[in-house]
Amino acid sequence: MHIPDNYLSPSTCAVMGAVMLPVWYIAVKKVKEEVPKDKLSLLGIGAAFSFLSMMFNVPLPGGTTGHAVGGTLLAILFGPYAACLAVTVALFIQALFFGDGGILAFGANCFNMAFVLPFTGWLVYSLLKKYLSSVKGEYIAAAFGSYVGINAAAFCAAVEFGIQPLLFTDGVGQALYCPYPLVISIPAMMVGHITLFGLAEVVFTTAVLAYLKKTSPELLQTQRAKESISLYGLLAALIVCTPAGLLAAGTAWGEWEPEELAEQNFVGHALGYTPSGMENGFSFGALFPDYSVAGLPDAFGYILSAVIGTALLILIFKVVSSFFSDKIDYEKSVHGV
Repeated sequence: MHIPDNYLSPSTCAVMGAVMLPVWYIAVKKVKEEVPKDKLSLLGIGAAFSFLSMMFNVPLPGGTTGHAVGGTLLAILFGPYAACLAVTVALFIQALFFGDGGILAFGANCFNMAFVLPFTGWLVYSLLKKYLSSVKGEYIAAAFGSYVGINAAAFCAAVEFGIQPLLFTDGVGQALYCPYPLVISIPAMMVGHITLFGLAEVVFTTAVLAYLKKTSPELLQTQRAKESISLYGLLAALIVCTPAGLLAAGTAWGEWEPEELAEQNFVGHALGYTPSGMENGFSFGALFPDYSVAGLPDAFGYILSAVIGTALLILIFKVVSSFFSDKIDYEKSVHGV
């Protein structure tokens, strides 16, 4: 679901970035008002959960792959606004250091995975939880919320892909950017997410939620939360297992290299050309492209990339939280509670 650079026109990227600006502004304001300082520092661990979940690629028959995102899980643990910021920072680290998702397409990727996914998932979860009050019911609500959330995000990405050949063509009618119209992009994106990728999101969300309810139940409270060995143990286990993502052969739909597009046959025959806007578009060289490290076997590169990404996310949120005043403690001291 990570849209690379040059699949969307620069103007589309600009619009999506502009849409996200007020979302980020409101999210920062809400988090400052509602999330305790010590729980905010834990948001880095939540962002790392999302980052690592996106490294576990799931194969789909036909040669494409996909992954979980964890946006609904973070919305359940921290609230949808905090989840928005956590996934945003995770996507930024992925794009900047690992080339997973485009720099220009950052706003579009955030709209899909950091806004639509956690807010939709949280809404469905919250509605169902009102009627399913048992512990089992909470897991059912989380499962449905995560499933609907990731499919809503995939649908948005499909629309963003599909409008490109309708709006941007060259003098001979060839697409300048993504060449697949809505009648192709929507089924191609949704089939995988309605089936395996949606299931991966459900499994990741419910499994991690169940683990945290047993080991760190304070994370599901609105009050204080603290770091624990169990949280770091889960991170370590996920990091060690990330090379499993290499087992999925193929490329996620809509993430091919430009030169590969000419051979794709989603229009019933080979496309036969490389869209010029993609061929001559923006280029950015990530430090560790595709989570690889020069000179290391792929599996070790994957693990090292996971360690680097996780460490950066935890550090970023710890530094940010240090600038926030603990309003909850202040109010307790003032009111004597």
